[in-house]
Amino acid sequence: MTDTARNPRDTLDVSALRHPDSLKWTLYPEDVIPMWVADMDFPVAPPIMKALHERLDQGLGYAQLRGDTRLKDALLPKLAAQGLDSLTAENLTFLPGVVPGIYAAVHALTTPGEPVVTMTPIYHPFHLAITDLGRRVAGVPLRDGENGFEINWAAMDAASRGSRLLLLCHPHNPTGRVWTAEELQKLRDLVIARDLFVMSDELHADLRFTDGPFESFAADPRVQSRTITLTGPCKAFNTAGLGIGAMISHSAQLLTRVRGAAGGLMGHESALSLTMWRAALAEGGPWLAETVEYLRENRDFMAAFLRERLPWVRFHVPEATYLAWLDLRAHPRAGDIQTFLLEEARVAIHDGPVFAHEGHKPQYQGFIRLNFATSRELLTEALTRMERALNAAK
Repeated sequence: MTDTARNPRDTLDVSALRHPDSLKWTLYPEDVIPMWVADMDFPVAPPIMKALHERLDQGLGYAQLRGDTRLKDALLPKLAAQGLDSLTAENLTFLPGVVPGIYAAVHALTTPGEPVVTMTPIYHPFHLAITDLGRRVAGVPLRDGENGFEINWAAMDAASRGSRLLLLCHPHNPTGRVWTAEELQKLRDLVIARDLFVMSDELHADLRFTDGPFESFAADPRVQSRTITLTGPCKAFNTAGLGIGAMISHSAQLLTRVRGAAGGLMGHESALSLTMWRAALAEGGPWLAETVEYLRENRDFMAAFLRERLPWVRFHVPEATYLAWLDLRAHPRAGDIQTFLLEEARVAIHDGPVFAHEGHKPQYQGFIRLNFATSRELLTEALTRMERALNAAK
């Protein structure tokens, strides 16, 4: 473990975090520790801030909206390292964020009334994109195994029959799974056998605690012509307020089809978001590495805390993201656990049913998603508050 005594991530100023533009820190009263929405409490990397200040001195006219070539040139080697090689500039387009890409994929590749396959629990824009656009969620619940959450392969195969699209989250939000090479191959086999398109959301790829390079779903040539990959910098570099994402496919035709499905409703990336992502790729690596190590230590601290002081809470250590998926169904207040923790512990978390579609929400009642991307001090205080409140009501 690294020495974090003088780490700036350990000395967060709560009054500075609670500025009026922060959704995370202003939604709840001042005595509540917010550990819900997925952004980090850490300061943005200095090279990014420097680049943004310099960009403001250059004026804010239209940016390179036909495709910023400098950003594309910086992204292509990074994507190649994840297995997305042989790409050119025409295989990549920018978006105002990843979520619009999810909606565009559902809109372009399915028709109203059709089932769309995804695993549950899942980042809620997945099932919202399906239902908002009049499709049906073919949700496949992950199995809670002894060593982590697992794909239910028989259920995946059954759900895929009659569908044309799989929405994949890799790494998975909210469970923190990084799908293994073997799991990815089995998924690819199923996709080919069932003739599915795939939208692979790989937004958290840079926030992994596993060894070795990240393997994109579309790293296998067999699935490249049927896959849309979505990514962006906002989670890794804590820049959610500067919306930008990228949509990638080895099939330029498929990319045009999906990107064009939203037409003028999509919007475009901003001048400052382009500047931010270029700076992150050019100079943000050391900051990111330090942040991932700090998150790893927070994760391990939290895991040890739960094992020692809340041993009845079921929990799999996440392999990626800064989000923990905790099973509190053994608690008497599991039926209203979000309200209980907010009122009794003064800790705000995301409620488990948020991550399921209608009709399937009850099976995730008692689960919570907790964001541990904060200082060790705030994390310790939040967990201690939760421990006191939960044990007092046991």
